[in-house]
Amino acid sequence: MSGFFVHPQGICETTQVGEGTRIWAFAHVLSGARIGRNCNICDGVFVEDDVTIGDDVTVKCGVQLWNGVRLGNRVFVGPNATFTNDRLPRSKQHPAAYARTTVGEGASIGANVTILPGIGIGAGAMIGAGAVVTRDVPARTVVVGNPGRVAGYAGAVELQDPSPDSLPHDYGPSLIRLDTYAEARGRLSAADDGVIPFSPKRFFLVDKVPVGEARGSHAHHVSQQFIVAVSGQVVVAIDDGRRAYSVRLSHPGIGLYLPPLIWSVQFGHSSDAVLLVLASEPYDKSKYISDYVEFCSIASTARIG
Repeated sequence: MSGFFVHPQGICETTQVGEGTRIWAFAHVLSGARIGRNCNICDGVFVEDDVTIGDDVTVKCGVQLWNGVRLGNRVFVGPNATFTNDRLPRSKQHPAAYARTTVGEGASIGANVTILPGIGIGAGAMIGAGAVVTRDVPARTVVVGNPGRVAGYAGAVELQDPSPDSLPHDYGPSLIRLDTYAEARGRLSAADDGVIPFSPKRFFLVDKVPVGEARGSHAHHVSQQFIVAVSGQVVVAIDDGRRAYSVRLSHPGIGLYLPPLIWSVQFGHSSDAVLLVLASEPYDKSKYISDYVEFCSIASTARIG
């Protein structure tokens, strides 16, 4: 077979295999599968017909890729990770269509991970060993445990006790300290005109977020935001497409300013967390960016421009 390698003890029934790909011993690839360039399909891997694998993908030993699985470019799948495609399986009974599971480019799936049918795993996500993934995973988030919960943001610098000088001055997002007055009658935090870099046209509150859930996972073309944890604590991951930070907000006297074209994810909510968000623009879903790969392209173009 020209352009790719199949071990003498491997079986490859498809011709849709990219140049430089290696298929090792006791792997079995069925005829309808499509595999990209420079992939490494390790010993004992089974690939069913309706499976698509992108370029530069590594699939370690003991993995089965069933109908409906789609792996993007540069995905890593650890040993014995388990994909599923039927929520109610019965012997000799087949659904009209199998659920589609997608893994975004650059994502990594640890050893012995179990992924339920129909899950979407975002670009650059990191799934810890042994996790059971029961819901969609936002881009670049770190998911661990059973059931899987968002516990971090891959590659982010963690700011545990943030102050206005914690973020680089050339970064864009910034931490702003509010005037805070504490006395026997209680505590008051206030922002006078000019403290926040815009005039709010909308505000909303987020609370009662279940443990392990994440919110956000998008950027804005135009809108600016100012975020304050008015109760409890929450971690906000911020990403300009090059550098990422995770900021723990736990005091109503300090808020996080987000300019346009900053990807943001909120996770790690305490049970009493209440997040106040001020926005510079009315709600307009068409001005959101919800695909991380698209965001990185737009952000890169904006920097060049």
